Amino acid sequence: MRYRLLMPAPTHQDPGLLFDDVARFVPAGVDPPALPRSFALVEPLPANCPVPSSWRITPTFERSADAFIATIPTAPQTSLYGTGEVAGPLLRNGFVTECWAKQPFRIEEDGKPAPQYDEKSRSLYHAHPWVLAVRADGSAFGVLADTTYRLEIDLRDGIRLRSEEPFPVLVLEAASPQALVQRLVDLTGRIELPPRWTLGYHQCRFSYFPDARVRELAEEFRARRLPCDVIWVDIHYMDAYKVFTFDPKGFPNPRGTNDFLHSLGFKSVWILDPAVKVEAGYPVYEEGVAEGHFLSDPEGQEYRAWTWPGDAAFPDYTRPETRAWWAGRTAEFLAHGMDGVWVDLNEPSPILPLGAELPADLRHRGGGDIVPGSHAQYHNVYGLLMSEATHGAMCAARPERRPFVLTRSSYLGGQRYAATWTGDNSSTWQHLHWSVPMALNLGLSGQPYSGPDVGGFAGTPSAELFAHWMGVGALLPFFRTHNALHGDQEPWSFGARAEEQSRLALGRRYRLLPYLYTLFHDAATSGLPVVRPVFFADPADLSLRDEDHAFLLGADVLVQPRLLEAGNRAFAAPKGRWRSFTLVGEDPAADPAHPVLRLRDGAILPMGPGGQTSEEAFEGPLTLIVSLDAEGRAAGRLYEDAGEGFGYREGDYLLTTYQAVSKDGAVEVRVAEQEGHRPRPERELRVELLTDAGTVLASGRDGGLVTVQ
Repeated sequence: MRYRLLMPAPTHQDPGLLFDDVARFVPAGVDPPALPRSFALVEPLPANCPVPSSWRITPTFERSADAFIATIPTAPQTSLYGTGEVAGPLLRNGFVTECWAKQPFRIEEDGKPAPQYDEKSRSLYHAHPWVLAVRADGSAFGVLADTTYRLEIDLRDGIRLRSEEPFPVLVLEAASPQALVQRLVDLTGRIELPPRWTLGYHQCRFSYFPDARVRELAEEFRARRLPCDVIWVDIHYMDAYKVFTFDPKGFPNPRGTNDFLHSLGFKSVWILDPAVKVEAGYPVYEEGVAEGHFLSDPEGQEYRAWTWPGDAAFPDYTRPETRAWWAGRTAEFLAHGMDGVWVDLNEPSPILPLGAELPADLRHRGGGDIVPGSHAQYHNVYGLLMSEATHGAMCAARPERRPFVLTRSSYLGGQRYAATWTGDNSSTWQHLHWSVPMALNLGLSGQPYSGPDVGGFAGTPSAELFAHWMGVGALLPFFRTHNALHGDQEPWSFGARAEEQSRLALGRRYRLLPYLYTLFHDAATSGLPVVRPVFFADPADLSLRDEDHAFLLGADVLVQPRLLEAGNRAFAAPKGRWRSFTLVGEDPAADPAHPVLRLRDGAILPMGPGGQTSEEAFEGPLTLIVSLDAEGRAAGRLYEDAGEGFGYREGDYLLTTYQAVSKDGAVEVRVAEQEGHRPRPERELRVELLTDAGTVLASGRDGGLVTVQ
């Protein structure tokens, strides 16, 4: 039986070899031109030739009474990862994930907060129909189910993909998991290099209001000398929670609020929700009705659901006209001086009744290269399309500035438009632990810019838990504290000791910003994630495959945090020499709230002086921590640019490779290579050489020779 969907034109879903290392397979009896377009791929990819008989991984397709199924067997000792945003361990063998963007709702148990989600949650806010497989020998392959429909990924016995609609399967082959992730982002898109300020610390809660509270918070950070770059403003700034409005009493002058934050060296990020309140006289709603921007039911009637402002309608982002309308409204919003935009509830999620979802039979009108279809087809890309429209608005309104969008929901490839976070977690030690594998699996699924709500969104952490979360969060890509209306959750909210522990964690982060920025440059150019699983150090070492407490920051720094409430855990460590080092003079064994940091032998780690803001963190002396390998050599890279704007695209950047060589009883450190047209700053270069006997110091001028005796 042939299965056809009503489609107006071919969508380049034909089976065959797309590249030497990428093949597409389509179920028998399914007409490839009838398959929907890909939302994951950057561009349509026609097949070049049939898949050769030597191809290693070929899916087996079958059709049941109610589903299409693709099965890929795996050899013994094959480790499975990816599947995007999932709670639980890093290693996904034995788990079932459902690609269906969904907000989990909190359940009270005996008056105590229950986890917002746990390892049994099959669906979270993102949909990543992607599995990364690492064979016993360290080679890798990836499986991409190229569908936006609800998809079950069953990893209990090999890889089994199931959906009610037919779907093509792309199989990627690579010599290593690193090369496989790079190939994935070749196909689905890399992140843009973010504004440098976004790498600093972000303070947020639901909510800081009125505007006087926002100003007070900013002043408190500066008075306490706690590094912070960004203050976030949640939905209480709105007039009755109506999007694109401001509460005339609580936030009468948003431009003034932003100007005040800027005067203290802060940036601001303000939230936007997709749902539009149904209200006569509300211009956003009336425009939406007049111009046909809202989703409708099968009979063509406007669909409404209860969200924060009450009954609300939902924009249909599949329409180019609606995306343009949203972008125009966002541009007007940005005129008040916001530096970034946070888009939330875009799974999309009603608020009541708990657990409600938009009906699958709602109609999306489409347009351009997006055909009309049901919400069942477009639900999973709702957040991606909203992110794309918001990202486009920022680019159009401020062409000289890099956009920053944070989204709660997205789809495979959504890293092209927005960063993300791991949603409404809970203030528990279990959720602290999951912060690490969730960020790692998002990175293995193409999204390198993520992090948790530090401290937990639901509930109130103990002082010890908060300090540990600050210690770990400072070493993840996106570093933001965020909590609900349970109590204060600033670094000083848990007493003097927790404040000092937070200050040290922040100090570590800000000294590491030059290295972190270099890793983001790598993510934007090569596709490698910022944080990486420990098995990346040796993919053929089976003992590393399930290590998900420790992680790698780039290729050179091993992070070993304590994520347990009680007791210690033995880490699976890569072979070779990984020397411990310090950043702000701390004893790495003195306080378990601060992860132990180790530098790979043969690596050079660039660091800045720290400071109260990201701008200060890139000024002043440059420090290189050097760990020689057995041959007495080491190397490391540092990427620098203006931190804002797009001059780097025209060569206004400096990418330096530093080299250290042991020679005649001394170690010589110099610039080995440099790239870009940006002048080298006039600055002191400090070298800290890690040895078995301790750290040896030397200094000189950057660009010259520094000798360590």
